[in-house]
Amino acid sequence: MNETDLLWDLERRFWLDGPEHYRAGLDPACVMVFPFGVLAGEAILQSLEGAPRWAAVEMTGRQAARPTDDLAVLAYRATGRRDGAADYAAWCSSTYRRDGPRWRLVQHQQTPA
Repeated sequence: MNETDLLWDLERRFWLDGPEHYRAGLDPACVMVFPFGVLAGEAILQSLEGAPRWAAVEMTGRQAARPTDDLAVLAYRATGRRDGAADYAAWCSSTYRRDGPRWRLVQHQQTPA
């Protein structure tokens, strides 16, 4: 798997996996912007307590940029699905930085589509 594929897999897992993936993959300085507001650092992990996970996500119109070897930006249109709920569509971007052998999420943003 090349690094771009790895980054897309990490991104998909942020949608579908639970708090363990967030703990392992978030940069301590991460900032996330959602339609309801801004979350940063530990507040991101706290927001996951008891929150329903997505059952599926489709990422279309995917774009990836690598401005440096240690920085990557992903942008796409997401359609998330939860059991018993209407689909959620948003334009998203995420920024990752390399931390040794791993990639960590430092920024994520969602704008309803």
